[in-house]
Amino acid sequence: MGMPVRIDDTLYNQARAQAQAERRTIAGQIEFWAIVGRTALDNPDLPIDFIRDLIVARAEEPSLSSEFIPEGNRP
Repeated sequence: MGMPVRIDDTLYNQARAQAQAERRTIAGQIEFWAIVGRTALDNPDLPIDFIRDLIVARAEEPSLSSEFIPEGNRP
């Protein structure tokens, strides 16, 4: 369920610009930032880029993924 919240105008404008660049809604962009931030706080040992990429990868369609083959098992 969506809940209206008040945010700073600067943050809103940054979210709007980023949302447009990444083809998300403004609310979706703020939610994405919140998920990345919460995950980073829960896992301070992981680089933020890794966290972002992992969240994006988990959201992709399974048909777009490729099988992971460990380096030692590659033909």
